[in-house]
Amino acid sequence: MADTSLLKFVDREQAYPAKREPEIRAEDFREIAERYAAPEAEDQAGRCSQCGVPYCSVHCPLHNHIPDWLRLTAEGRLREAYELSNSTSTMPEICGRICPQDRLCEGNCVIEFSGHGAVTIGSVEKFITDTAWEEGWVEPLVPGTPRGQSVGVIGAGPAGLSAAEYLRVNGYDVHVYDRYDRAGGLLTYGIPGFKLEKPVVMRRVDRLKAGGIVFHENFEVGRDATLDELRQRHDAVLIATGVYRARAIKAAGVDKKGVVDALAFLTASNRKNFGDTVPAFDDGRLNAAGKHVVVIGGGDTAMDCVRTAIRQNAASVKCLYRRDRANMPGSQREVNNAEEEGVEFVWLSAPESFTGGDAVSGVKASGMRLGAPDASGRRAPEIDPEGGFDLPADLVIKALGFDAEDLPKLFAAPELGTTRWGTVLVDNKTLMTSLDGVFAAGDIVRGASLVVWAIRDGRDVAASMHKYLKAKASAGRKAA
Repeated sequence: MADTSLLKFVDREQAYPAKREPEIRAEDFREIAERYAAPEAEDQAGRCSQCGVPYCSVHCPLHNHIPDWLRLTAEGRLREAYELSNSTSTMPEICGRICPQDRLCEGNCVIEFSGHGAVTIGSVEKFITDTAWEEGWVEPLVPGTPRGQSVGVIGAGPAGLSAAEYLRVNGYDVHVYDRYDRAGGLLTYGIPGFKLEKPVVMRRVDRLKAGGIVFHENFEVGRDATLDELRQRHDAVLIATGVYRARAIKAAGVDKKGVVDALAFLTASNRKNFGDTVPAFDDGRLNAAGKHVVVIGGGDTAMDCVRTAIRQNAASVKCLYRRDRANMPGSQREVNNAEEEGVEFVWLSAPESFTGGDAVSGVKASGMRLGAPDASGRRAPEIDPEGGFDLPADLVIKALGFDAEDLPKLFAAPELGTTRWGTVLVDNKTLMTSLDGVFAAGDIVRGASLVVWAIRDGRDVAASMHKYLKAKASAGRKAA
């Protein structure tokens, strides 16, 4: 029987679930590591030092009760651990898979600072909730007492789904409108299966549908209804669209065939893995097979692209990033995974132009060096006059991040206030936009960010909308 006592970080080494060998995992889109068996999960949870000030919780956007559910796991009390984990998060097993724990909870673990290696929080979180699904502990979504009010949610990504769940529990009729044919947003179409297998997302969506949340898929606001029309249908509306407009690369030849956006590439791959017919993949435009692939960018989306290209049997995969490894924004774990799978990183480099005829055949790159710090404090990259080089490329994937679409124009709502970055402007306390009864949350407010922040924003905006709707109902009763 496993030793489940706590504070064992000195004599018990950190151990993540074993990853499959790179050559094997690069052949499919399954997650690269299996989950813990129960004894191993209990052992690793038992390494927690149970500190008085749990920095792991402080640095978790959801402020999950991490030391408490680690203690319960170490004691073999898994159902209680699940219930506690689930009390602060609508998607704990998803966060356990895709959160950059090395930058959040695990990166701020006290025993990590002491040199003993952080508690493997994300892997334990995944284990707890996956076990809960298998054991039938995940209860159906039970709607609250009907309030006679309805809410429209625009966007079925993590912020929209999280808010929809809380609002349904509070008794509202909830309608979710999404442009895609499946709910989940980036969870479904933007994140590859080797990080987040799609049945994990779909079972969450199915639970929401079974709880009475109505999904309107293939529905585009601006095409199928204006924002104003949705305001007439519902007592309140939430904008949770995320940000999808790819940032441009300022380089000659960027319009050549074979220079594509990251999201188009990832969506095509995920659709193929669902079994969909994807013409742009089947005719080779969004398929890396046999090609020399160059990905531009250093964030998590770039990591998703290079690792997807490997699995599509690319001839070679290179990632160009204008800063060095220590200054890249993406997860270092993802960089390590990519390198194990055969990706070559070309640090301190940036595209100068894309060469070839109608179709791209190469990248002319500039070498970069780090100069003086910019406004954020990071050393700004500048061109190194002696560092240019050329790379062959049949497929170039732009992964420089995302900006907000022009929602006032897209939604036929010119009165919708936005910031100078194009994100939706909200009151910081209420999260309401410039339009009465219209709220916004997630990346469309904060800019491209993490899934865990979107879930947190969904939780916060649902509470604010609940307060607004109760006041609206009360005012209506008084007027009657």
